[in-house]
Amino acid sequence: MNNLLRRLNAASDTFEADLAALTARHDERDGELVNRVATIIASVRNGGDAALLKLTQELDQHPAVSIKDLIVEPPQMLAALNALEPDTRAALETAANRIRDYHQYQVAQSWSFEDELGNRLGQQVTPMTRVGIYVPGGKASYPSSVLMNAIPAKVAGVPEVVMVVPAPGGEINPLVLAAAALAGVDRIVTAGGAQAVAALAFGTETLTGVDKIVGPGNRYVAEAKRQVFGVVGIDMVAGPSEVLIIADDSAPASWMAMDLFSQAEHDEQAQAILISPDDAYLDAVEAAMETLLSTMSREGIIRAALANRGALIKVHDLDDAIALSNRLAPEHLQLAFNDAETRVSELTVAGAIFVGAMSCESLGDYCAGPNHVLPTSSTARFSSPLGVYDFQKRSSIIHCSTEGAMVLGRVASVLARGESLEAHARSAELRLSILDD
Repeated sequence: MNNLLRRLNAASDTFEADLAALTARHDERDGELVNRVATIIASVRNGGDAALLKLTQELDQHPAVSIKDLIVEPPQMLAALNALEPDTRAALETAANRIRDYHQYQVAQSWSFEDELGNRLGQQVTPMTRVGIYVPGGKASYPSSVLMNAIPAKVAGVPEVVMVVPAPGGEINPLVLAAAALAGVDRIVTAGGAQAVAALAFGTETLTGVDKIVGPGNRYVAEAKRQVFGVVGIDMVAGPSEVLIIADDSAPASWMAMDLFSQAEHDEQAQAILISPDDAYLDAVEAAMETLLSTMSREGIIRAALANRGALIKVHDLDDAIALSNRLAPEHLQLAFNDAETRVSELTVAGAIFVGAMSCESLGDYCAGPNHVLPTSSTARFSSPLGVYDFQKRSSIIHCSTEGAMVLGRVASVLARGESLEAHARSAELRLSILDD
């Protein structure tokens, strides 16, 4: 073997150190990048349309001569959809319908109840007014990102979804336009990078600012989202893609090799890990990887990702594999072992769980239905996949009866005075005086 990726053994005295090195996250922010992004954001915030246009011309080599040249309206999206080859359109429509059907189940409803004092208490659920989605479009085009980000927003009832996508040279992939039509995108702005994030957050003369920005991007986009958070909401600051596979020898080794490749091909920092209690099976998977790697169009990227952050890990048994998975909190978790469905409830920390050898992660990326925007870098410990709930707001409803104000007013008065907040106490006490009227 040519040391394609690390081999770790959970029984080794050095395992904890080896695991720490494998999973180390380099979260230090690049000061030069931070300052550059801050400058771009300030430029768009202060300069509006003119700054957005100038930066897009310079950074994306976009031929636009006015801000209107950056905007794509729904008729152009629909034209792209209608121009697709029938098989391509059918695949895109199938994916869109499955994503929409899945996310319908996530819609939260308003609720209320009446307590023993006659107070009406509850929660009102409403959609956000305007959402921005960022879709990468520089080195590659991602219609799947359009569907995964825009459809949940529309299912939530968001009236206006604005999409930004870089269009180097003014060119935008027809599949991206077609996906936007299917997802119900209301407007596309062909601008990318930090300048597009700033335009969504602060608005310009032509573009109205949004309530939330979602979607993946390069490090400039991630830093820009970090800097505008608070002015707008964001989904997450995503790290490199990850897959963790737990497997026994029941799944073909070549399948597992390709499943690992499917994450490693994203970029050189993507992470692909397979855990198994079977040493011979790990050998078989590594041999399959060696055989298949030369057939991959993105061989260089895959090879670099496996060398940087890939691993095959030997554990004592499946119990240990499950415990290790819960420690690592992976973005994607595949369970490729016999009777995997009986162990799902034990796996409590993962962005998405793919159950059984037939359930490869790439199906989730495109058309299974659940969202492919998932927490990375162990943030599945406290974060969840993008969903309809990310585009809904919740307002508490408090409607006090006269009796309720009497009873609760006395309680609030005591507590407020205990905190030395006199106005709070007197505000509640004024409601008690109604008994004297």
